[in-house]
Formats: sequence, structure tokens, C-alpha cells
Amino acid sequence: MAQHSEHVGMNRTGIQMSPLDTKAMLKDDGSARGEEGDESALADVRSSYIADAEGLGSVPLPGTITGAVSMGVQMLKGDSPQILLDKLGERLAFERTGARLYDALITKCEVMLDGEISMSIEDLQAIRSDEARHFLLLSDAIESLGGDPTSQTPSADLVGVESMGLVQVLNDPRTSLAQSLHAIVTAELADKAGWETLVALADEHELTDMVNDFTIALNEEREHLALVQTWYEEAIGLTYGDVEIEPDQSGPAATP
Repeated sequence: MAQHSEHVGMNRTGIQMSPLDTKAMLKDDGSARGEEGDESALADVRSSYIADAEGLGSVPLPGTITGAVSMGVQMLKGDSPQILLDKLGERLAFERTGARLYDALITKCEVMLDGEISMSIEDLQAIRSDEARHFLLLSDAIESLGGDPTSQTPSADLVGVESMGLVQVLNDPRTSLAQSLHAIVTAELADKAGWETLVALADEHELTDMVNDFTIALNEEREHLALVQTWYEEAIGLTYGDVEIEPDQSGPAATP
């Protein structure tokens, strides 16, 4: 069983260490209640901010005349190329973060990996290479549509904020391998869902080459997820014997 950094120590955050104060805090004699209240005032303030907000931005127009004309023609036909470009930008930003997450995990493993789990640094480097290759694939796809892969779309902004916590977990020197792998599992789950969306969008726009390329990337992400889930379970000492993981056949990845 893998060794853990989690250990039994002094209770510094729970109420059980101060039973007298806890009893006094939980005692309800009515003196501290005052008027009955709710959070309606706070909700009103938040509502006003929500009503006045302008969103996270807009999808940048293609930087080339050909790209702009192509987008305009598609929109006149009733298509939504801006949604595809937004989601391509989202995946691009997340793959960049994914490569950095694996960089951080590799650095941690160089110090902490002790052979107690089946994961190796070579495994992590291979996955990191896939993430970097997916980044380049997405960059080429955006350029093929006349877009600018260096511009930030609204969904790219969104996933940048969402993934900040994952980056903090991996870069925190106090987190164990198990805790770091928990964050990686979270990232891979989101990555798998994101690629499924991209495959569906590319198929909707009849972009056959993108469908094929994105399906390959999706299947690679499914492999990543299966691996990191196994490593995480090993890291916390969870075993299932010789159970084999069945490949996920659901979703649009079945498209040839």
C-alpha cells in the first residue's frame, strides 16, 4: 500500500476541542437573535450587479478578410461559427493549463515518487506530450477557420479562472501525490467533457477532418483519465483486484 502524507494530528479546526464554548455557542436563549432576518438584502445587491454585467467578453472577429467573410457567410446561413471558435479557444486554454499541471506533477514526482504506485515519470511525460500536441492541434484548427489562437475568447477566460485552483493544488509543496492526483483527475474529467463537446460542434458544422482529429484527441483523453484514476486509487490504498476498465463507448466519439 502506498505511503500517505495524511497522518493523525491535533484537532485544530473542530469544535470538539472546546466543549464548554460549543455548548454556550449552541445554546439558544433567544437573547442573541434579535429580529428575524434573511439574505434578501445581499441577494438584491448581487441581482443589481448581475443585471448590469456585460459578460466575460466577446468572440474576436477573425483577423483576416477571408476569415471574416467566411464567418459572416456562415452566420447568414444560420450557423453559429462563433460558438465553435469560443469552444476551440476554451479547449486551447485548458490544454495549455493541462501541460503546466503535468509539469508541476512531474516536478513533485521527482522528489516524492517511491515506486509504491504504478505511475512513472515516463508515463507523466507521455501524457504531458499529448496535452502539448492537443494544444497545437487546436491552434491549427482555429487558424484554419480564420481565427487568432492568441486571442482570448469568453470560454477561455472562464476555464482560466476555473483551473486556478487546480494549479494552486499542484504547485503547493504541502500537497501529497494522492492530493495532486485528485486535482489531475478533476482536470481530466473536465477535459474529456470538453473534447466531447468539440467533436459534436465540429460534426454539426460538417468539418470532417476536425471531427476525426478531435475524436483521436478525445480517445487519448479517455486513456489519460483511466490512468490517473487508477494511480489516484493506488495512492490512497484503494484496490479492486484484477478489475479491467471497460472503454467508454458513449457520446459522439463513436463517430468515425
